[in-house]
This record gives sequence, C-alpha cells and structure tokens, in this order.
Amino acid sequence: MKTIAQREELHKKIWQIANEVRGAVDGWDFKQYVLGTLFYRYISEHFAEYMEGGEGFKYANVSDGKITDEIKEEAIKTKGYFIYPSELFENVVKNCESNENLNTDLAKIFQNIENSAVGYPSEEKIKGLFADFDTTSNKLGTTVKEKNRRLCAVLKGIADIDFGDTREIDLFGDAYEFLISNYAANAGKSGGEFFTPQYVSKLIAKLASLNLKSVNKIYDPACGSGSLLLRAKKEIEDIEEGFFGQEINHTTYNLARMNMFLHNINYDKFNIALGDTLINPAFKDKRPFDVIVSNPPYSIKWIGKDDPTLINDERFAPAGVLAPKSKADFAFIMHSLNYLSPRGRAAIVTFPGIFYRSGAEKKIRKYLVKNNYIETIIALAPNLFYGTSIAVNILVLSKHKTDTNIQFIDASKLYKQQTNTNILTDEHIEKILKVFESKEEIKYFSKNASIEEIEKNDFNLSVNSYVEIEDTREKIDINELNKEIREVVKKIDFLRSEIDKIIEEIGSGE
Repeated sequence: MKTIAQREELHKKIWQIANEVRGAVDGWDFKQYVLGTLFYRYISEHFAEYMEGGEGFKYANVSDGKITDEIKEEAIKTKGYFIYPSELFENVVKNCESNENLNTDLAKIFQNIENSAVGYPSEEKIKGLFADFDTTSNKLGTTVKEKNRRLCAVLKGIADIDFGDTREIDLFGDAYEFLISNYAANAGKSGGEFFTPQYVSKLIAKLASLNLKSVNKIYDPACGSGSLLLRAKKEIEDIEEGFFGQEINHTTYNLARMNMFLHNINYDKFNIALGDTLINPAFKDKRPFDVIVSNPPYSIKWIGKDDPTLINDERFAPAGVLAPKSKADFAFIMHSLNYLSPRGRAAIVTFPGIFYRSGAEKKIRKYLVKNNYIETIIALAPNLFYGTSIAVNILVLSKHKTDTNIQFIDASKLYKQQTNTNILTDEHIEKILKVFESKEEIKYFSKNASIEEIEKNDFNLSVNSYVEIEDTREKIDINELNKEIREVVKKIDFLRSEIDKIIEEIGSGE
C-alpha cells in the first residue's frame, strides 16, 4: 500500500488532471466524465485481470472472435458483466487521438457492457451505470471533432495516473472517493446532498458498529454516493449479506453503484435501489439490519399527512403521528428504527431543531424516549459538512439498551479549523467513542439523563439542555476590582484638585 505522501501526491495529480481536461466546462457539470472514465478504466483492468487468471497471457491482445459463449457466460455469472478485449480501456485510449468515431464508439462500448448483464442476476446492478456519461453532450463541444478531442483528453488523463499494482484495489476506490469529495467541496450547497465527509463517516460508522465483529448486513436509507456504507465496511470484519442503500437522485444513484464496484464489492454483495425511501421504500423483505448509517437531507418537505395511508404504515404508525410535511427528519428516523435489528444500532446525522421543536416532532420524541430507543445524542461542531455551516447532531438508536438513560455528548468544541471547513481528527473521534462506550459522565462534555428528567424537561432533547456549557469568560475578583476603582477615584480626585488650583492661579494673575 502506498504511503500517505504518495497517496497525497496521487490525489494532487488526479485533481490537476480533472481540472485540465474539463477546460472551460464547470467542474460540477463535468464530474460524470472524469468519474465515469475512472470507473471504466477500473472495471477494464479488473476484468482483464480476472480473465487472465495469472496464466501469463494478456487479455487485451486476444481477438474478440476467440471469445466463446461459454467463456462469456461464465465471466458474467462471476463478475456481473462482460468486456471484449477490443472494448477495454487500454485499447480504446491508445487509438483515441486518431479515432474519428470515438464518441459513438464509447457510447456503444458502454451500452454493450450494460447489455451483457441482461437476463443475469447482475442486470439491475449494471443497468444504466453509464447513463450520465453522455458522449453527445454539448458540454464536450459543439462539433463531433471537439467532443472527441475532449473525450480523448479525459481518457489519456486518467490513463496517465499511476496506480501501481491494480491489485491494490483501494487505490482506485480511494481516488474515486477523493474526486467525489473535492467535487462536493466545490459544489456549494448541493455537495452535501451526495457526500458525507470521511471524518464524519468514520465517526458514524464506528458508533453504529461498536463491538460488532460480525453483522448480517449494512443499510443506508439515503445513501448518496455510498461513502457511509463503504466507511462501515472498514469497521466490521464480517458482513454476511452485504450492503444496501436507497437514493432518490439518479446521477447520485449511479455514483453509488460505481463506488461499490471501485471498492471491490462484487455485484452479489450490494444492492442500491433508486427511489423515494419515505414513499416507496426498498428492502422491506431484507429487514432487519444490524447496522444502519445515514445522513438524510435536513428538514426537507414530504407528502406527510396529505397521504392518509401513511399514518397506518408500519414504519410511522407506532408514534401515532407523522413528521410535519415541511420537515421530514423524523420520517427518516422512524423508517430507520423500523429497519433496525434487535442487536444493532442506527447512527443518523440530524438537524438540531428536531430535538426541541414542538408539535408532531415533540410527540415522536416522546414515543422514542418512552420506548427507550434513544441511546445517545451527540452535538458536533459547526462547519463540518459541505454546503452548510450548521452544527449538526448525531442520533444513535438502539433496541438493546441495558438501562433507560439517554446519553448526551457535547462535542461541539472538538474540531480542527481548516481553510474552508472544520474537520474531526482521529483524536476527536476516539474521545467521543470512548465516552460513548463507557457512558462516563464528564463535566461540560457528557451527561446521562433519566427518562424522568427528560419528561420534566418536556421531552426537550437538546444536548445543551443537559450538558452544562463551560463559562470560559475571564473570572473577575470583585473585591480586587473595587480596590482598583477606589485607587482610580483617588487619582481622579487628586487631578481635579490640581486642575482647580491651576485655574485659580490663572484667574488671580489676571
């Protein structure tokens, strides 16, 4: 594995290439081409390596005509897709400058890769993967020649990146995550909609998977580009049935599926669904999940009570009330609770307002508290996320608590300031996790509140309602201050008497 310095150098080069090849096109609009090309290179090299099987021949040099139907079928069953030698990234890029049909050839290759899975178990995992890689788009240029020149520049730029041994699979995935995070950081508000920063992902994944060596499966109901699911992968040794997520945005849904492949998760170990989690939830038949991680959109609108069937939905019915139409936060929380297994945890990024607002949200809080589903609420520092400077909270749900207390952690002072955002360091994350696990009470940092205490506080669950805020203002000794004032008054009185004498002398001299 490459060193940190080598990885940083690799990232620097990747971002430089991404900016050079896009030309005058906005980076956000051009991201599909850079990310899609990186994905195309990865699956080409990964597939070629599989076909070669360590036998000492080069798949890229094999004639397409020598591929039998049996060979093709076996490969699709194993890898989920098929790529002919002539369609491999390395064969396309070496002739791209002279290929007058590059844009149409690429479109056909992408279509062939997707169509290779039709009729096989991997069909839904492969279908539409390249839908956002539009080789006819005017973003690439107004003429075919301009389009081809830009496409070739992207291909050659990605080809020039030295990943070393392709078996170091995390290098591709790491590069993909780096690109996504940079696009998110430069995209303003929209960036936070599809990517959770790695340091926050790490904390969420560790909270949800604490002390779980083996889990049945991992789920994210608003998975974005899949970064939270993949972070959880690093924290758990054995994941029996794989990764599940749902995403409403089609482009982001494709990014998530690509991200799974790029992190060497085979098609039969992940399932990303496209659609509205709240209205058309996927994976009902896959419940329950041992680990749920999520950063759902904050306080978005949803149909709520305008759909009379939802109050009878098994996800929302137990609370006796639906989340407000203007604020769907608790709809995502109740959905996650319904999908959570008796032995697992859900760690969810939340907007702070849901813990003190009145009305339906207060009723849902009361339900969660009375039924002992809330383990911990953590207040984080501001400006940790892309596109928003608010100080968010993390809600940890559990169905296997050993007591009825709710833990509150004020981690709002834990951050390291950088140019555009704050970050959490490993030391910050470890401090939070240590207290989360031990349930230790630390003045100004953590407090365990009983249900009775919370009920007396009208089910307000704001962290600073329970964790005392340290007064960092300078303490003043009143006696010492009064002594200083008396000295100052004496000096003023003396100066006044001296001034009066001078005035009197001036007056008598006249």
